[in-house]
Amino acid sequence: MSLKNHKILLGISGGIAAYKSCLLIRLLVKAGAEVKVVLTKAGAQFVTKTTLETLSGNPVACEMFPPAQFVGTHHISYAEWADLIVLAPATANLIGKIANGIADDLLTTLVMAKQSAVMIAPAMNTEMYNNPIVQENIAKLKERGYLFLAPASGELACGSEGVGRLAEPEEIFTTIERYFQKSASLAGKRVVVTAGPTRERIDPVRYISNFSSGKMGYALATEAVDRGAEVVLISGLTALVAPAGVRLIPIESAAQLQKKVKSEFARADILIMAAAVADFRPAETAKRKLGDPVPAQIKLKPNPDILAEVGRSKKKSQVTVGFALEVGASKANALRKLKEKNLDLIVMNDPTVKGAEFGGDYNIATIYPGDGGEWQLARMTKRELAAVILDKIEEKLATGGA
Repeated sequence: MSLKNHKILLGISGGIAAYKSCLLIRLLVKAGAEVKVVLTKAGAQFVTKTTLETLSGNPVACEMFPPAQFVGTHHISYAEWADLIVLAPATANLIGKIANGIADDLLTTLVMAKQSAVMIAPAMNTEMYNNPIVQENIAKLKERGYLFLAPASGELACGSEGVGRLAEPEEIFTTIERYFQKSASLAGKRVVVTAGPTRERIDPVRYISNFSSGKMGYALATEAVDRGAEVVLISGLTALVAPAGVRLIPIESAAQLQKKVKSEFARADILIMAAAVADFRPAETAKRKLGDPVPAQIKLKPNPDILAEVGRSKKKSQVTVGFALEVGASKANALRKLKEKNLDLIVMNDPTVKGAEFGGDYNIATIYPGDGGEWQLARMTKRELAAVILDKIEEKLATGGA
């Protein structure tokens, strides 16, 4: 794949593996990419500006406030310029500062102002990499959508053996190629995602709802827009901020969700129903606050089965995905819903499993496709799961979907 017209900002921090970045620059430039380098003060102890400028064909930035040739605000101009920021090698110190919002040099400041994805390739001693603090920082950044290349195992500069070697330049280059391929993989597709809980009013101050945080749906919307899709996010009330580039449609009740899904699905290529819809709503909503004593019983009626309705009306070209929240991970229930609702995929998860609770940042899921089979997934962040789900949708599209 050619990387022509792609602009890549390479951040190099202080580790012996910095020398490998020289080969990475050569590979990127040879593929047609425009490369600019930001070198930290520690990184300059391992590789020189002259080498990096010669290989990239561009000036190398090191200082937030250089004594000469300072034009504008470097951190903002670099952040706006880049299509992708790659940090290779990324030390424990650099990862820790980014994870905790510290911006005390040019590289960390421009990452704070990033307007593109950030790909991080860690490189450090095994004990440092396995340090719980480092692992917590990596997990935190993954939750926020930062991309990571796992370090390799082998002989380290300190003479010991173990995990922590910077991924080889060829592997980093291939990952960058895949990133740009993926960033356009859903171009021209219209994706509708539902997220969050519904609220069913009992009276003006009380309602029936659930504990959904909306994080899974928002992760899916973010992943879809990152792949070039036109994304509509229909969301119940959450504490989350809608991803950039997504059209947000706020809703409250299941009836409102039903109306908006019906309207948006007509022009959609893909529908992902990640919203947690309340099963029942009050048969009547009181116009005034129910007084003392509050009725011991409130008559309920079932909410509409939105996915089943969509399944009856969907075209052959449309792909629909549902979620099955199953305590005890009932495969039979998930498969029944898959068939009854005419879905292409259903994602089953159990919120009572430790480490994958309702409202958390992680999930453990099994995906069942409509044409048989299953994919049991390990515990991963919801953003990582969103990527897997979109990968499976793209496989479906490639074999005859929308």
